[in-house]
Amino acid sequence: MRVAYDTDDGALMTGGGETIAPTHAPSRLDRLESEAIYILRDLAVFQRPALMFSGGKDSAVLLHLALKAFAPLRPPFALLHIDTGHNFQDVIAYRDQRAAETGLKLVVRTVEESIRRGSVRLREGASRNAAQATTLLEAQQEWEFDALIGGARRDEEKARAKERVFSHRDAFGAWRPRAQRPELWGLFNRRIAPGEHMRVFPLSNWTEADVWAYIARERIALPSLYYTHQRDVVRRDGLLFPVTEITPAAENDFVERLAVRFRTVGDISCTCPVESEAATPEQVLLETLTASASERGATRMDDRANGAAMERRKLEGYF
Repeated sequence: MRVAYDTDDGALMTGGGETIAPTHAPSRLDRLESEAIYILRDLAVFQRPALMFSGGKDSAVLLHLALKAFAPLRPPFALLHIDTGHNFQDVIAYRDQRAAETGLKLVVRTVEESIRRGSVRLREGASRNAAQATTLLEAQQEWEFDALIGGARRDEEKARAKERVFSHRDAFGAWRPRAQRPELWGLFNRRIAPGEHMRVFPLSNWTEADVWAYIARERIALPSLYYTHQRDVVRRDGLLFPVTEITPAAENDFVERLAVRFRTVGDISCTCPVESEAATPEQVLLETLTASASERGATRMDDRANGAAMERRKLEGYF
């Protein structure tokens, strides 16, 4: 099967790495970039927006777009990260590095703080991923953010496929899919009542392949976990579970050391790598074009647990 992706000059890159002659069609990446920048600039109506920045590839692209959108000035918002305490250290280091390089204020709130306050209660050894929703709402209320900008994409998961670009949240931070506002011809309804806020997703119409093609074109640096590296893993339920201090191997597990990379770098307790030799964005793009499962379906244990898991979390205030 030949899978093609249109590159910046209109040429097509195939799954075999071949290049087809340029076409006269406008560049897909240019169209997506222009749309995202338009959305980011449309945030000017909000008083206290913040960009949710985890250090993952989507938020890295989003930050890059925000810097372009407002150049030569700084983007008029802070960076916000909800840290579960179970994040990869490489990703945390990258987050801090990018915040320092851009000069943007970095607000970090942790699930551990919510646990100490008693607003989050978890059983011993449970994943902290879903608990981020509570900490996020506490941070939103503390800082009075009226718009939170995220890197979610519609191709990731069916609940996200239903969500608007400007996604209204009620006073409890909940998403109401049956009460979504129409978005026609690039016109967005940004009105909110006191206590409410908006979630804004400029990458809604991007795919995983678009993200990697843009990373390659713009030469956006990422945490090294996104590229091939050697790691101890355990095969379980069709996934490769990383062996870490947070997710140690069980007594009877067979531990293998494989060449892997992460397609998404969320909470360690629910994020799995995939086997890969891809060491550059271009190589990752070629793998992405031929992948048969979405990045969340192939790597996220929490989404596999229940077909409605993401929608349930979003109703509770998740990203």
